[in-house]
Amino acid sequence: MSDALQSPPLLRMPDGTVKQVGPLTGTRVWTVPGRASRPLFTPRADVARLAPGQERRLCAFCQDRYLDTTPEKARLVGPDFTELRRVPASALSDTVAEFRRFGNLFEIVSAEYWRENHGFRQPSEVVRWAQEYLADPVGHEHIRGLAQVREQASGVPQSLEEAALDLVGGSHDVVVARRHVVDGARTDDQLASAGRLTPDEHGAYTAFTVRSLSDIARAQPHAAYVAVFQNWLRPAGASFEHLHKQLVAIDEPGPQLDRELRMLASDRGLYQHAIVDMSVQHGLLVAATDGAVAFAGVGHRYPAFEVYSTAAANLPHEHSAGEVRAVSDLVHALHAATGEHVPTNEEWHYRPPGAPWPMPWRVVLKWRISNPAGFEGDTKIYVNTIDPWQLRARAVAELTRLREAGRLAPGIRIGDECTPADVRLRYAEDA
Repeated sequence: MSDALQSPPLLRMPDGTVKQVGPLTGTRVWTVPGRASRPLFTPRADVARLAPGQERRLCAFCQDRYLDTTPEKARLVGPDFTELRRVPASALSDTVAEFRRFGNLFEIVSAEYWRENHGFRQPSEVVRWAQEYLADPVGHEHIRGLAQVREQASGVPQSLEEAALDLVGGSHDVVVARRHVVDGARTDDQLASAGRLTPDEHGAYTAFTVRSLSDIARAQPHAAYVAVFQNWLRPAGASFEHLHKQLVAIDEPGPQLDRELRMLASDRGLYQHAIVDMSVQHGLLVAATDGAVAFAGVGHRYPAFEVYSTAAANLPHEHSAGEVRAVSDLVHALHAATGEHVPTNEEWHYRPPGAPWPMPWRVVLKWRISNPAGFEGDTKIYVNTIDPWQLRARAVAELTRLREAGRLAPGIRIGDECTPADVRLRYAEDA
């Protein structure tokens, strides 16, 4: 019997302590009275004033430093977010990229991993692209510089041809937004977070990531899953304080997905029953669009929102453009309500392509505002400073304010405005 069945998912004790058990994970979480009033972040003490033009070169992901990253696989340009693919190194500055996609210079799962463990060889199209990139003098110098950086880090030399092939054909990509700081910023702490994008920009960012996921899955036949996540600010694991998502192909789904698939074997409606119905019962519904619904999550180590697609599709790239936008608008709204100074992780979850049971696409947004320490390590009980009801109340109040200020996409229903139709998941209707 699972932990979720042995203990209620959400229980308030007589003294006010809230005990939670993650319905899908079994993670045990306590929220102790009086800790929720702690500040969500500490203001930076080293704020620097920006010199003219400095906002475009603050880190390797910035607009004036295109050659600091690996060869570009795709970019979105212009007000309509037109997609350009495989822009040559000599043409990188001919357009301004609103969003870019390129390989991670230091991959979690490397090109060598796929080559040595699975016998993977790059297709002729990728080999030809690597050769063409090297034939461009700017591209040749670009690869040479990146190869030196990788060799210094690993101690393993590579020929330029090998380096070029690995850099253009890897299966760990980064999707990066144009701005490091907001337009017109005067100091380097005015960061351009996901919530500072417009709803249309965030919609393009999300759709671009969905297409990138599909590209990686097709290009790496030995991948069982492509992990998609966003680390925002250093306490949440970000190397740069510049908005970006990462996509990593892996050859096994991981233990959490394995656990959920075992639970699904006996209950195809698991997510409707264990998450959505439970959240409605406890009054945790935060917001909805025509195609997605958001709750304050239960049983997370950190305060967390869960956004579920209500579409019948399971994989993100099986969703229509409108269904992707419905998810994007809610995720954007929650990022805006969170604010740019709160460290967050955004995690995408969906059915592995080879899995036998249906699973919905969901996005979890976690506030990384505490550090698990000795108590958590000793007991495996995690102290979360904000309980789901408090999180929901904060979000509803801030979303209402942001809507009045015109910051959110139209059509978002907040809190009690949501309807019964908003909380019906359709992912398993054809199962």
